[in-house]
Amino acid sequence: MASVHARVAGVAAHLPETTMTTAEVEDRLAARNPGLVLPRGVIHNGSGVRRRHVAPPGEKPSDLAAHAARALLDEQDLHARDLDLLVYAGVTIDLVEPATAHVVAAKLGAGCPVFDVRNACNSVLNAIQVAEALIVTGRHRRVLICCGELPTAFMPWTLSGADEFMTVAAAYTVSDAGAALLLEAAAEPGVLGHRFAAQSHGWDAATVALRNLTSDPATDWPVIRPLTVDAIGLIRGIEATDHAVFSDPLAALSLTWDDFAVVCVHQASLPALWKFCAHVGIPPEKVVVTIAQHGNLVAATIPVQLAQAVAAGRVRRGDLVAFVGLASGFSAGTVVVRW
Repeated sequence: MASVHARVAGVAAHLPETTMTTAEVEDRLAARNPGLVLPRGVIHNGSGVRRRHVAPPGEKPSDLAAHAARALLDEQDLHARDLDLLVYAGVTIDLVEPATAHVVAAKLGAGCPVFDVRNACNSVLNAIQVAEALIVTGRHRRVLICCGELPTAFMPWTLSGADEFMTVAAAYTVSDAGAALLLEAAAEPGVLGHRFAAQSHGWDAATVALRNLTSDPATDWPVIRPLTVDAIGLIRGIEATDHAVFSDPLAALSLTWDDFAVVCVHQASLPALWKFCAHVGIPPEKVVVTIAQHGNLVAATIPVQLAQAVAAGRVRRGDLVAFVGLASGFSAGTVVVRW
């Protein structure tokens, strides 16, 4: 009996047309916090972000995911009924219950099983890991992975002072987006290898917490706090991570970073991106840079980069592509695919 493998059959991204520049963010902060002394350029200088996408009012994470999923299904000449499984892999969700995957499936008209996979900005990479396992074991043949990120909804616009700004500064670098990947059963390997690691003792270095979690839900429902980041804590998490999570998948396939058409790396800031690439030896020219013009796209970052690289002709069928994930928690992962 022939072996069954998994391949990435397609990718699509949805970036809302409305954008907000970093200068516009600073203008809004200045208008709403007249006593706040915020040097112009501090957000861009620290993150490299020049603009971010903002979803239309009323849109939910499931809408952003559905936009990307519809584009992908159209491109593949498929219908929602052709899916065997739908996995939602976004950080932002519509509801605590049920799984946002149900909402996306309903909007697409899919009737297949669904579930969510969530691991901060590595959610999509972990969803690939799960989907591949289900495909190679014969459980499913066509799996749609999608995510919708709506982090701009949690940008704090009223601040107590400069100290609070420094605590939540990362919240002004995020961007809204939708993304979708299609994995299918194949005779030849497409997902060639992967490895994941975690340094969970540093989980509190980057958090989006719930306020009033223990209060009476009838009178004071939990409110989502803005993203807070301890940059030093995150750096320690990266430095403590065994480099084998990045090197072993390549070594097992007798590959080096130079063998890839592109390397899609999660991007929370431009300075951190280049520091990390130098740290693990990724050639800068291989990287698909999205952080400057599109902001931190959260879990949608890597599929958006792949979609842009394919559209630009940087990735063609048969090319090798590496996905390198870095996420709060702290977790890291590398996935190698042949496109």
